[in-house]
Amino acid sequence: MPTSNDVTSPPSSAWVRFLRSYGPTPNNTTLFDEYVSAALGKAKVRPILLSSPLLDQLKARAASASAGSILIAGTAGDGKTYHCRSLWTEMGGQDKEWAAATTLKELRVADGRLAVFVKDLSELPSGESDRALAILERSALGDDDEEFVVIAANHGQILDRLRELGARQGRAHPLRKSIQDAFLLQSPPPDRLAIFDLSRTTSRDSLEEVLSAVAGHPEWENCARCPLKDEGRICPIFENRKRLLRESDGGKLPRRLGDLVEVARLNGWHLPVRDLLALTANMILGHRDAKEGLMACSDIARIQANGAEERGSLYANIFGANLPRLRAMDRAVFRALSSFGIGEETTNVADGLLVYGRDDARLSPAFEKLVEADTVYGATAGYLSAQRRYLEGEEAARTEDGPAEFLARLAGQRRRLFFTLPDGDVEYPHWDMTAFKSAGEYLALTAALVAKKPISEATRTQLARGLNRVMTGLLIDNAERVFVASSGGFTQSRVSVLCDTEAPSRRQDGRGMQVRINSQSGKAMLDMALAPGAGNSVTFDLTPIRFEFLSRVAEGSLPGSFSNECLEDLLAFKAKLLRRAEILKKARLASGDDEGDADDGALTLNFIEIEQSGHGFSRPVTVRAAA
Repeated sequence: MPTSNDVTSPPSSAWVRFLRSYGPTPNNTTLFDEYVSAALGKAKVRPILLSSPLLDQLKARAASASAGSILIAGTAGDGKTYHCRSLWTEMGGQDKEWAAATTLKELRVADGRLAVFVKDLSELPSGESDRALAILERSALGDDDEEFVVIAANHGQILDRLRELGARQGRAHPLRKSIQDAFLLQSPPPDRLAIFDLSRTTSRDSLEEVLSAVAGHPEWENCARCPLKDEGRICPIFENRKRLLRESDGGKLPRRLGDLVEVARLNGWHLPVRDLLALTANMILGHRDAKEGLMACSDIARIQANGAEERGSLYANIFGANLPRLRAMDRAVFRALSSFGIGEETTNVADGLLVYGRDDARLSPAFEKLVEADTVYGATAGYLSAQRRYLEGEEAARTEDGPAEFLARLAGQRRRLFFTLPDGDVEYPHWDMTAFKSAGEYLALTAALVAKKPISEATRTQLARGLNRVMTGLLIDNAERVFVASSGGFTQSRVSVLCDTEAPSRRQDGRGMQVRINSQSGKAMLDMALAPGAGNSVTFDLTPIRFEFLSRVAEGSLPGSFSNECLEDLLAFKAKLLRRAEILKKARLASGDDEGDADDGALTLNFIEIEQSGHGFSRPVTVRAAA
């Protein structure tokens, strides 16, 4: 086995060092666009090329002589400066001028107009900022076609600058509200202002592009000449990169990682490209024993000599397990992925396999296939040794801190199983290894809605049963209709036995429940119509966590045991339905369509009762005042 002195400069060292700078190190400046060119020149490697999805639209807008100005908005790491620089280059700007210290840059375009570029609004002092914002206002709200501005800015930064400028000028800035509405409500901006919000572009497709660009980068070809992977040696860097490639297992790992990112996005997490690059670099280079948790080629011989290859498992690196917790949680991508609880969540069946599978004749075939077949990150010598000590009850393994080693390895195996279990495995469903056990159904639901196909009846039944149990606080099994119940008033009571109204669980004749895509957010939503006609329905955003909540309640969990926040959200949804039902009732009374209560002062209440089968029904009870 080679030592660290045998191989002084493996052929991919420069590339790995460059990739390492993209990882979650304390100072990963390569992730900032302005440092990329310098880092590439120093490393002398080819760049990581990612598409600019909005660049063609930016070019087309800038080419129009009467198009006004352009605002490139987003959050930190979305690629605002990258898109701004790309447009500068496409319009004839020089790289040398862009690299100059000035933040505000001017470019005379072919048709004679002056284009003023602001590569980062936050870096501009007020004086220069005022000039750029004045051009923005004249070109967007006036008829100035001589100058236009291209501004890259965070959402809050542009709104703050406009508010401050308006305050100094003694007015409300005329562009501020329209830009704010474009960010928050996706309202159209003024015709002569184009807003490109990069925070709306990152998704599963962004992750797939980053994974392909990094794992498929041509610099990896140099690894073919590296002795650190010869003669059966395992280089964790090369092993992790190989497992990321689509052809390694039919693309299962990147597909399931994409599922996690998509569910996180639909739950409200925004994961900029900067974070996806950091995640990918960490997946490939992460190692618990390496400096700053990230390997360089110079570390591999030492890792091999210590037999510590498994400590670089990409299945752990995905969740930042190779990093100090504070550094990992400093990045949105690791916080988002940790919310799935992968490694902590499990099932008795899965843990039975991992703990007893090697010695249990009934489980050994599955253990051999799902664990033992992976000799690098699965049934390693270290895992089997820790398992044996744990099962045989060695004194050191039974002390208070003794099981910690095996339990940590067990968490790692649970993570690996999530990404490696066969698709559609009934005995070991991979989503059961997470806190979002119904995420697969949710993704199928959204896919059906996007394709304009009907959702599955099982999903509709699940939603209806969950809604009924939340609306009433009773363990009823109804799936054909949804009760909107109260406790006699507009309260947040969690047990409600008075049925104010009910609606079919399938939209019929303009009434009932419908699941559709929110045109603004692109997310699934419930639309409950209590009567035909516009304005008679109430909507509720159906995020993955809310879907999970309803699914668990439908299966028998107590509403407060999973998420009090989701319960409060659904009770607020119920309150809106109750108000809408009351408005409709008053409208019917006013029009004479509903006779209401009898003239003798009798009051009819609809009580919800439950049959022995679990089926609920409303039973009218007439109450009369005493004589």
